Amino acid sequence: MTTTLKNYHVRMQRVLDYIDGHLDDDLDLDTLSGVAAFSKFHFHRQFKASFGLSVHRYVQLVRMRRASFQLAHSGAQSVTDIAIDAGYDAPDAFARAFRQRLGQSPSSFRKSPDWAPWLTAFGPLDHARNTLMKITYEASDVTIREVHPTPVAIFEHRGDRDRLPETIERFIAWRKAAGLSPSTSPTFNIFRSERTPANPADYSMDLCVGTGRFIDADDANVKPGVIPGGRCAVLRVAQNTNNLEPAALYLYREWLPNSGEEARDFPIYCQRHFSMPPHAPVPEVVCDLYLPLK
Repeated sequence: MTTTLKNYHVRMQRVLDYIDGHLDDDLDLDTLSGVAAFSKFHFHRQFKASFGLSVHRYVQLVRMRRASFQLAHSGAQSVTDIAIDAGYDAPDAFARAFRQRLGQSPSSFRKSPDWAPWLTAFGPLDHARNTLMKITYEASDVTIREVHPTPVAIFEHRGDRDRLPETIERFIAWRKAAGLSPSTSPTFNIFRSERTPANPADYSMDLCVGTGRFIDADDANVKPGVIPGGRCAVLRVAQNTNNLEPAALYLYREWLPNSGEEARDFPIYCQRHFSMPPHAPVPEVVCDLYLPLK
């Protein structure tokens, strides 16, 4: 990549970061083109050419995504306040746009979020955020840690990955009912198969929440377990956390052979760190990917 192209990417990334940090401000074309230091007469086309979305559409999606997290995770804010935060003058206009995009009314989503259409609706944001450059990793990004055993409650997903959102929805509902908030009880995923096995029915993943509470062995939804302690290679992933396969492949294909280490007999897993409103302008997820070592 040439120095000129890298500079172009940096300027465009600066715009995305500015949008994330100023969602309550007037994000007009003059402001955003100034952040990028591009002419306002060309910036809207440059943005769409880079990200596949217009500036207006991108800002709408980011605000709507924040609104969806506010509805799902914050009962203190009214739908009217959330609508205003999302840039709508009236709750009914917000409700129409929300239903059109996510297939549920805001009040229905607040009671029982359907995450499958959510993933579809906001997929363009993940695509836009990762379209500038391919994410690469270096050995210096990996640290070796000694971790302690963690007792967890486990929701098993076995079978076609297309049905994973249903398991995620049940997992979220269970942990809400149990009072195990992501801010106080850590969230883990244990990857027991490839992301895309040759036979989709072979896909296997555990969704886990850290807790030492008693879990009835006869519970049909959740079972007790432990993520074992020991040495692990840890790689932090801050972008496109819905797909950790590139990071995992880096660990297996490049880091592990060059490190002199050997993998331990436990699957690769991740811990998801959630940043929720009102502590952040945009809810984000950062993942620590753990490769257990001997």
